[in-house]
Amino acid sequence: MNFLNTFASLFSNFGNLTWQMVVMWGIGALLIYLAIAKKMEPSLLLPMGFGAILVNLPLSGAITQGDTVGPISALFEAGMSNELFPLLLFIGIGAMIDFGPLLEKPWLMLFGAAAQFGIFFTLFLAGFFFDLKDAASIAVIGAADGPTAIFVANTLNSQYLGAIMVAAYSYMALVPIVQPPVIKLLTTQKDRRIRMPYEKGNVSQLTKILFPIVVTIIAGMVAPASVALVGFLMFGNLLRECGVLNALSETAQNVLANLITIVLGLTVAGQMTADKFVRPDTLLILALGLVAFVFDTAGGVLFAKLLNLFLPEGKKLNPMIGAAGISAFPMSGRVVNKMGLEEDNQNFLLMYSISVNVSGQIASVIAGGLILTLMA
Repeated sequence: MNFLNTFASLFSNFGNLTWQMVVMWGIGALLIYLAIAKKMEPSLLLPMGFGAILVNLPLSGAITQGDTVGPISALFEAGMSNELFPLLLFIGIGAMIDFGPLLEKPWLMLFGAAAQFGIFFTLFLAGFFFDLKDAASIAVIGAADGPTAIFVANTLNSQYLGAIMVAAYSYMALVPIVQPPVIKLLTTQKDRRIRMPYEKGNVSQLTKILFPIVVTIIAGMVAPASVALVGFLMFGNLLRECGVLNALSETAQNVLANLITIVLGLTVAGQMTADKFVRPDTLLILALGLVAFVFDTAGGVLFAKLLNLFLPEGKKLNPMIGAAGISAFPMSGRVVNKMGLEEDNQNFLLMYSISVNVSGQIASVIAGGLILTLMA
């Protein structure tokens, strides 16, 4: 009898299983599939997918149950509740970015700013469905900047952190699918065939060193809440450009960035429990995130077309480069260059589109800081 009771107890946990948990297993499996089979942001989607399964097992020991603290919950308290993990990731991202092409043509920063239009449009739209802080957190999905989206959502204590992170990184990975139709809708074939000859300029080492310092000071004065975001990004870039910390720069680009990305994926998966994720709100968040992403792309393209109204023939801009002003680096820049070559096999836009893409990195971080300042 005791043996039967013991044997039966092994299966007692099945009674705690809900259909919502099974749905989350499916979502976790989908994220793992996309990471492995489609190579979509694998360093993040793989730990997120596995973590989503891990935390949706009945009475999972991976997250806190009663007085027993789970390891994923402990990681969340150690590195997410204080925004530490996203900020450390920004050091790695900053160390990866070469601002040289942008510094050769600083006017391209305007496109990075214009491509944040979707964030503020979606903030207005989401305000009809969510409270203001959740609406602001959802709107930042449009920047296609996962760490910024996580930082803003966590700082504003959004209850939708898991859904926001899934949306932000999914749309980053879907740039080659989402952006081309939007660009083609807003441009003519003549627009897409505009050539922009590139003349390489010279940027001194001193300029590259001063740039992250100056950007941090200006951003801090304009949007104080952005100091942590911009500061850590620019510190990473300073490691890259200073010329005396090459080993630290390489460590930040590889070891630090990869380690934090894995931990970040597992940690945010702790917020993807069935009771928080399987609800109509999640679909609405995904839809609003797509709206933000589309309008960010449109904002950059339309801004370029507006400038063309005032530029003489021979000096006009290819409007497609405006679409690269989102933060999905370097995917968006490559997509724009590929579209240019498809229209004209001698139309090389890569240096312009990558420069705009880099400006989008800065603009999205500052936009996130502005959102935090407005919500304060």
